[in-house]
Amino acid sequence: MARKLAKSTVERFRKHLEDERTRLEGLVEEYERELQVARLTESSSDRSPDPGNAEASSLKLEYAKELSIEQNTLDLISKVDHALARIKTGHYGICENCGTAIPIERLDVLPYSTLCVECAAKFN
Repeated sequence: MARKLAKSTVERFRKHLEDERTRLEGLVEEYERELQVARLTESSSDRSPDPGNAEASSLKLEYAKELSIEQNTLDLISKVDHALARIKTGHYGICENCGTAIPIERLDVLPYSTLCVECAAKFN
C-alpha cells in the first residue's frame, strides 16, 4: 500500500499546479494573439508574400513552430488538470500503473507526474 501524502504537502502541490495552470493558460493566450497578428500581417495588402518565395516559407515555418509550442502547452494543461483531479479523488502521488508512492522529489520536479520513476522508465 502506498503511503498517503500529508494534507499540507498535497495542498502545496495543489497550489503549485493551479499556479502552473494559470501560467500555461496565459502562454496559450499569448500564442493565439501572436498567431492572429501574424495572420493579419500576412494577409494585409502591404505584405502578401508569393507562396513560392523564401519569406512565405519562413512564415509557414513560424506558424508550424508556434502551433507546436501551443499544442505542447495544451498537453501540459491537460496533465495539470489530470493531477488536480487526482488530488480531488485522493490518488495524487500514487503511481497509476503499479500503485506505489511517487517520490516527493519527482513530484517537486514534475508535479503532474502520474507514474513512479520505474514505471515512467518502462513507458518511455
